[in-house]
Amino acid sequence: MIRIPQVRVVDEEGAQLGIMPTARALEMAQERGLDLVEVAPMAQPPVARFLDFGQYKYELTKREKENKRRQRSVTFKEVRLSPKIGTGDFETKVHRAIEFLEEGDRIKVTVRFRGRELTHPELGRNLIAKFVERVGEHGVAERAPLLEGKSMHITMASTHKPKSHEVVRGPAERQPAVGTNGAEAPAAEVAEPAEAVEAAEQPATEEKSEPPAPRPASTAATPAAATGE
Repeated sequence: MIRIPQVRVVDEEGAQLGIMPTARALEMAQERGLDLVEVAPMAQPPVARFLDFGQYKYELTKREKENKRRQRSVTFKEVRLSPKIGTGDFETKVHRAIEFLEEGDRIKVTVRFRGRELTHPELGRNLIAKFVERVGEHGVAERAPLLEGKSMHITMASTHKPKSHEVVRGPAERQPAVGTNGAEAPAAEVAEPAEAVEAAEQPATEEKSEPPAPRPASTAATPAAATGE
């Protein structure tokens, strides 16, 4: 319920009707079979519009669902290295990290030390610096390498936008449209799949049945042939 004494009114076609008392605006909306909905409460005076409130809420909910469907959460991927990693394995890790960054994900590059390798942390720093340089076109380091226990790691953020995966809604997921009087409109007839239509258009093929095999003559039922003797 709108408790403001007067509002700026916009009709269902988007035309400005000016500022008027809220009671008068509500009366005009009811005469048109619509609702008076406050669409800009922070304006001075607030803006109200003639529309079907049920349809309005349905459109808002549908828009929110579409926005959530288009969004993609950024995941955190980890790439593990070792101070004695070979050139081939290092290149493989680089290419894998580039794939993650191109998808818009963040990555954590970790160097694990074993035994006496922990006494040479500069090996880990140099390896991480080399790794960051190789993937520098796709991501940026968020901070300096940090040594924790037997591992040194760094986090990198992607310079690419997260890829959105739009999901196509099937007929079963579509919600029925809301009519102007607030009731649900009758659902539209669902189109038959193309395969079913093609199958219906094609005449049914008659199954060719093989002719029955000739039955052997029974000696008991056949009269004996007369002899010329």
